[in-house]
Amino acid sequence: MSEASEFDRYGGPSAVLPDRAGQAEAFDAIGRLYDEAYPHKDGQLAAGRRLAEALPPGSRVLDVGCGTGIPTARQLADAGHHVLGVDLSSGMLDLARKNVPAHNAEFRQLDVAALRAEGPDGVGQFDGIAAFFSLLMLPRAEIPYALRLLHGLLRPGGLLALSMVEADLDDAGIPFLGHTIRVSGYLREELRQVVRDAGFDIIDEDTYSYAPASTDVSPSSPLRSTRGGPDPEHQLFMHCRRG
Repeated sequence: MSEASEFDRYGGPSAVLPDRAGQAEAFDAIGRLYDEAYPHKDGQLAAGRRLAEALPPGSRVLDVGCGTGIPTARQLADAGHHVLGVDLSSGMLDLARKNVPAHNAEFRQLDVAALRAEGPDGVGQFDGIAAFFSLLMLPRAEIPYALRLLHGLLRPGGLLALSMVEADLDDAGIPFLGHTIRVSGYLREELRQVVRDAGFDIIDEDTYSYAPASTDVSPSSPLRSTRGGPDPEHQLFMHCRRG
């Protein structure tokens, strides 16, 4: 696909959104099984806590691919921040509204490609953004555009907490909890370059090894199944600032 047509998905003249109905339907069906398969989330908890503590009190924060709202949206709302969680899956959003009933948390069904600060469906700007394991659901060709879009949604000096799984994959179909989802990944140095090219300064990084609790995702975890073995996945957490 040409660069021009990819750009159209993220605000170009034709503004054609990608068809991700299959991804949404898979996560509608997976629902609460996701949190059962991934019960601990130590890296995500640590990164969410770091973001919550680094932001000024009462900051506005976007949670991209919020899923069930656990742990990140709830963590940020409990810290007193105003949270907008977005996800493709209506089923996940129903769970998020139950899991995070706080007055300062709102959830909307939106594709990352549809996020705009202004306009009738505009979401405004944010002091911080969390994107934990959500951009890996995009084809590689879209990830740089998505990062630039998130850069534009941040106020100057705003913070991005980003996580990916380290893997050399592009839009690969992976069996996951009885469904097939499509995932992408980068090796570490390439991911760093993509993030910097989108206009972010990388403040710090953390790496966690993680093995899901459920045998349904072991070894069929989204970014492990192609490696064919029981080794845990390597989760990369980047703490970034809008440059």
